[in-house]
Amino acid sequence: MMLSIEQVSISSREKKIVDNVSLSIHKGEWYALVGQSGSGKSLLSQAIGQMLPPNLEIEGNILFNGQDLVTFSRKQMRSIRGQQLTYIFQDYHGSFTPFRTIGQHFDEYQKAHGIFDRKTRRLKAKEELELVGLDETVYNRYPFQLSGGQLQRVSIAMALLLSPDLLIADEITTALDSVSGHRILDLLTKRQKETGCTILFITHDWRHVRRYATRLAVMKEGKIVESGEKHRILEHPVHEYTKQMIKAAPTLCHRLPPSLQEVETR
Repeated sequence: MMLSIEQVSISSREKKIVDNVSLSIHKGEWYALVGQSGSGKSLLSQAIGQMLPPNLEIEGNILFNGQDLVTFSRKQMRSIRGQQLTYIFQDYHGSFTPFRTIGQHFDEYQKAHGIFDRKTRRLKAKEELELVGLDETVYNRYPFQLSGGQLQRVSIAMALLLSPDLLIADEITTALDSVSGHRILDLLTKRQKETGCTILFITHDWRHVRRYATRLAVMKEGKIVESGEKHRILEHPVHEYTKQMIKAAPTLCHRLPPSLQEVETR
């Protein structure tokens, strides 16, 4: 098992935001965590890499390759993040410093993870940029000189640069139009097959779930209400919330499965 989240709760002083969540992700799969805004899915993903805001507390266990990340020190987590697990966030613009070139971003990222030979760093960066469909001229450009789609590709290139075991992609298509979003996810699928990494995909978009996920879990108000194989949940959802979410996704509902007929007639 690549990742096992066991009875994890996340709380502020006022309330429990994520409540006793458990799920397991196998090596090499594309696992979708689905829910509306405020469901707790992004906080749960941030907890994996110890990236929660300081005002939140976590209980439970997060086993990654058999190690409980909840018990890791900050120094131990820094050695894990970037090499064994990486993130791509919705706000990819915030990942870049405007007065540094793309090449400088790659250079600093690699130096932080122990790659000290300058020629090696430059070569690895250009190779990864090429693998995501960007030519080497991008290396010397500044972030403001690139389109949103190009910056998202750079984010993917950096995330996969050190061949992590787990990639956490948090609403990465939200700022893109539908066509660009599918292109980015097709690219991520291609790179996943090439690198063998596992993907935890945080989303509210059932179109992407249907096209890319292997298994999924549905979150509502901090709890997992349903989980399992993609086709089972899309064709025979059990929980009322899941039924309503699928029904609300027009491209999924030109032919409703029998389990949704009751929802349709209400």
